[in-house]
Amino acid sequence: MPRRNALALAVCLAAAFTTLVDQASLNTAVPALRESLGAGPATLQWIIAGYSLAFGLAMVPAGRLGDAHGRKWFFVGGMALFAVAGVVAGTASEAWVVAVARLTQGAGAGIVNPQVYGIIQDLFTGRDRAWALGAYATVGGIAAVLGPLTGGLALGAFGDDLGWRVVLLMGVPFGLLTVPLAIRFLPAGRPDRAHRTTLDLPGLALLGTVTLCLLLPFVLPGGPGLPVAVWPLAAVAALAALSWWERRYARSGRTPVLMPELVRSRGFSLGTLTAMFQFGATLSANLVLVLHLQEGLGWPALDAALPLIPGAIGFAAASSQSWRLVARFGRSAVVGALAGAVTAIGATITVLHTVPESGLSVALMCTQFTAGVCGGLVLSPNQALTLAHAPAGAAGLAGAFLQVSQRISATLAMAAVTGIMVTGQNVTAAMTICLAMMTASAACAALDLRTRPPAPRPAAPPIPATETR
Repeated sequence: MPRRNALALAVCLAAAFTTLVDQASLNTAVPALRESLGAGPATLQWIIAGYSLAFGLAMVPAGRLGDAHGRKWFFVGGMALFAVAGVVAGTASEAWVVAVARLTQGAGAGIVNPQVYGIIQDLFTGRDRAWALGAYATVGGIAAVLGPLTGGLALGAFGDDLGWRVVLLMGVPFGLLTVPLAIRFLPAGRPDRAHRTTLDLPGLALLGTVTLCLLLPFVLPGGPGLPVAVWPLAAVAALAALSWWERRYARSGRTPVLMPELVRSRGFSLGTLTAMFQFGATLSANLVLVLHLQEGLGWPALDAALPLIPGAIGFAAASSQSWRLVARFGRSAVVGALAGAVTAIGATITVLHTVPESGLSVALMCTQFTAGVCGGLVLSPNQALTLAHAPAGAAGLAGAFLQVSQRISATLAMAAVTGIMVTGQNVTAAMTICLAMMTASAACAALDLRTRPPAPRPAAPPIPATETR
């Protein structure tokens, strides 16, 4: 691997760690923040869910803009926005200020993320690309382990009143350090002049509207004064308008935001569905487990989080080696890993009903470790195989679609299982939803076995040293 590419990847991984560890550590600080600032339920909803909402809404336009105008300065601007908003959140004296700052941080992270995928697509091909995506997923696993632990340590060391501020400020130094490194080491790229003049702004706006209408009923149940059913209807109307506009835009000879090559690609569509169901099932299964242990069995928060740590460790370890598996077995490796993930969820359901509470933590550590390993063997290989179907010039947009689909899936699944757990503590019903989603993911991956792999594309040509600054 050229040294220039390795340095660019290191900068991307630093940004990924900064944004992911920030999100992973926040949940431990929410009770202290609520007590310190007197935050009401609606404000807490925005603090917790606003980050993910803004993240999802920013990714597609940011990915398209990065494809059209070059990724480096969108990456730099997104990281700077994330760091500045973190300072505002950590020093706020009103809960609504924290909510606005978290929305802004989510937008910053959403701007950065598709640039990371685009840079990996631009600089790496084949086995190297799978390895780079595996490194990205490994960083996510490390952040998942360190986030809750560092959040708990900060609250223990500084107390509730100051601890939640320390948690929100932890990502700021990393963000500020990443900005100058990105300016120095990320490639400037060579934007396509045709894309510069045909940016589909109405398509971007309509796609953002569809995403917002799908997410809003779950981050703000009941909507702002409107029945919940209004939002899905609005999403359908916006989707119809988007479909009409994109066909018209494509007929004019310009490039729509929903590129026909992506929409019609069997490999990209099935790979995206695989990622959607797997991501939603994984996050919602972890949520169900923590809620059951805390609310159903009365375990302390730290005790309830401990069974998840082996899963995060297994995920990180498997992700670091997943490129070897995909290089040898291709899509078949993803199907096998998803079958293992289905088995792990089924085993978790069995353990919850059969193992006495005295041995429950150890038994769950085993099932979660298995689930984590399988997840690590799915995430980056599936991304690599799916993004290989993206046409040249659309790497950032394709990566953004993957991320948006995953966040929509996670939002819907987590809302469904949370409702079940809060109203009836029916852990079996909630875990069965997760099992069904993981099974659907495995089915989509199996269907993709018949898809012909795309012809390999060369990596981007070397960028002169003068363009890396």
